[in-house]
Amino acid sequence: MSGSTDAPQGPAARQAAMAERVLADGSTTAAELAERFGVSLMTIHRDLDELERQGIVRKFRGGVTAQPSGVFESNVQYRLKAMRTEKAALAEHALKLIEPGMAVMLDDSTSALEIARRLRLGEITPLTVVTNFLEAVNLLAEQRGIHLMALGGDYDPLHSSFLGVSCVEAVQSLRVDVCFVSTSAVHGGHAYHQEQHIVSVKRAMLDAAARNVLLIDHTKLARTALHRVAPLSRFDLLLVDDGASAEALRDLDEHKVRYEVCATRTGDPLR
Repeated sequence: MSGSTDAPQGPAARQAAMAERVLADGSTTAAELAERFGVSLMTIHRDLDELERQGIVRKFRGGVTAQPSGVFESNVQYRLKAMRTEKAALAEHALKLIEPGMAVMLDDSTSALEIARRLRLGEITPLTVVTNFLEAVNLLAEQRGIHLMALGGDYDPLHSSFLGVSCVEAVQSLRVDVCFVSTSAVHGGHAYHQEQHIVSVKRAMLDAAARNVLLIDHTKLARTALHRVAPLSRFDLLLVDDGASAEALRDLDEHKVRYEVCATRTGDPLR
């Protein structure tokens, strides 16, 4: 077996390199990984079992993927790279809903993180931003004109966010002007997510806001997920990018959802 001449030594290093590869490519086969890392298929499957146990990837017959399913939410490192142009379009549109003096809540979605990237520019201040997403906290921690409130709780490294009962209780003690959230799937007039412990935090956020906005890239309109978060009527506005099909938009119309389509632009999203 040829393998890579610079293959990492030891199971832990190999698994880390393997996870990085799958997160970058989205999916691959066990045979390709065995060839790349110069180990047996049996060893690869043991490594993949461990990565799956950690929640980083999920296995399917003959391969492995970092992409979401109805019961599997992708690792945050994969989500940070996915649909960046579409998420940027949603964030640009969302900024129009934010005014100086507001208290804004952002969930731990990478769609909401694109809003935080733009708030970091300091063009809308003063502002209070509340979030449980460590990525957003790190972006805004030193931004002048922004009063940052980090929601505590149990740290979840796969989502880079704080969750659990203490996070829910922290949210329940607040009242904000607008809350921006995203979910994994929209179907039949409801928003869905794969993980119950994340659902509870998102629901608390919706209850804590005077106005709720759902950020959805068009791929989520064709997905399913295990847990129902809320009916779409719970949101004052749904923002979707212009990749949404006519059929998907008709479904939103049939459920009397107020939505706005956000035009994508060519070029790199804001870093």
